[in-house]
Amino acid sequence: MGLSDHYRNLRRGISFELFPPKNAEGMASLEKTVERLLKFEPDFFTCTYGAGGSSQAATLDVVAMVRRIADVPVATHLTCVGSTVEELKGYLQRASQAGADYIVALRGDPPKGTTEFQQVEGGLRYANELVAMIRENFGDRFGIAVAGYPEVHQEAVSAQDDLENLKRKVDAGADVIVTQLFYDNADFYRFRDDCDAIGITIPIIPGILPVTNFKQIERIAKLCKASIPKGFAEELNRSESPEWQFKVGVEHARAQTVDLLENGVPGIHYYVLNQSGAAEELLDGLELAGAVA
Repeated sequence: MGLSDHYRNLRRGISFELFPPKNAEGMASLEKTVERLLKFEPDFFTCTYGAGGSSQAATLDVVAMVRRIADVPVATHLTCVGSTVEELKGYLQRASQAGADYIVALRGDPPKGTTEFQQVEGGLRYANELVAMIRENFGDRFGIAVAGYPEVHQEAVSAQDDLENLKRKVDAGADVIVTQLFYDNADFYRFRDDCDAIGITIPIIPGILPVTNFKQIERIAKLCKASIPKGFAEELNRSESPEWQFKVGVEHARAQTVDLLENGVPGIHYYVLNQSGAAEELLDGLELAGAVA
């Protein structure tokens, strides 16, 4: 099944994002997380890798693990950071051998300690170039997802500039758009309307990160300049109890999910931070075509 097919014919595709664990113990724990998430019949999993490709091998270990325990497609992230085109091709070959079905094609953030992206000699500078390179060298071997930013990418000079950059990625051969996290659905709807106005027609999948620890999510949101609604933040801050923050965060993510489904999204992508608890709680009893709890 092609990547965009997960969102066609009234399907509501669901996917979960993982990251590579640091050791064997972490991998064993992640395997249990994947097994628990399988009850929601996800359409696919994705796996990130560290800055500059520092955990590429571990990412492919996660891809192989998911393929071993589940008949579910898997996507690996791929960025332009620190890699030549030949190195990127080499990774794609290894990803294919590991069983990866899809690629999440990203420019990538500047490495730690730097503030600007630096193109390496023989490398690529923009995500649309990465999408084009994959299509040119691998044809339709991989489905390709690209990132969208409901609250505008932090380096974009304007919302219009950000949309035009996204359109270049789509025109280069992307199959779907997966958005960065957001906590106010109005930001997503505005972004979706803007994409429609500029002629983007591929599926746009909202990305949801349930809050389970407010301080942790504040750091993540600050890095990507995602806003946290005042009322939501005030409710979370009523108590530092982990149980309270988990409850409030999951209720908010569930409300986001229900509202998004009622407003016609083709699917939802969940950033689960290698834990299944929040996803299990918020998805319990919800029905999605192709993913029924």
